[in-house]
Amino acid sequence: MAKALLGHVGGPDPRMVSEMRRLQQRIRDLEAELNRLQAQNDALAAQTRDEALVRLQDREPALT
Repeated sequence: MAKALLGHVGGPDPRMVSEMRRLQQRIRDLEAELNRLQAQNDALAAQTRDEALVRLQDREPALT
């Protein structure tokens, strides 16, 4: 029983630590990709709004 307790207290499993580090890096990579895509989406949305505004301003009034 003492061996089991000492083995448990001996520290984290190196494979688990390695997997945790790999997953943390993956999370950082995905967060960076999300930020990049959000910035790209914001830029495209702003461009679309600007183009729509220009089209509205270029319209001629209807003759009644």
